[in-house]
Amino acid sequence: MTLVKWEPWRDIQLLRDRFDRLFGEPFLPVTEAEGRIYAEWIPAVDMYEDAEKMEFTAELPGMEMKDIEVKIEDETLRISGERKLENEEHRENYHRVERVYGAFHRMITLPKTVETEKVTAVYDKGVLRVTLPKKEEVKPKKIDIVVKG
Repeated sequence: MTLVKWEPWRDIQLLRDRFDRLFGEPFLPVTEAEGRIYAEWIPAVDMYEDAEKMEFTAELPGMEMKDIEVKIEDETLRISGERKLENEEHRENYHRVERVYGAFHRMITLPKTVETEKVTAVYDKGVLRVTLPKKEEVKPKKIDIVVKG
């Protein structure tokens, strides 16, 4: 059995993501094909953590770097962008469309141990890797006690 570190804010983050999805897609598609093309897609993200850093890897195949944005706002990592339909002018000629297009965003709450000023993001071969170094732990300082009298 694999042990996973419990995060108390995880359920709140999941609820927040569901509300974002609910209010981010106001119109229902007219046809099944339209629904599939413009259905909200959420890129797969792997999260890794060790003593020095946290790392998030997101699959964003077929996207250009200019269509991806990475921000940190109030201890939240936000990865957003838009995957655009290629050759949209020939859409009526498609027999089947199974790839999903449109805007996406992922919001991940960060612990206070992350050094937000030193975050790096690299996009290579359809994979976005965001590295968040951790702050050095503050070591306790011993205070000498002076005896008077």
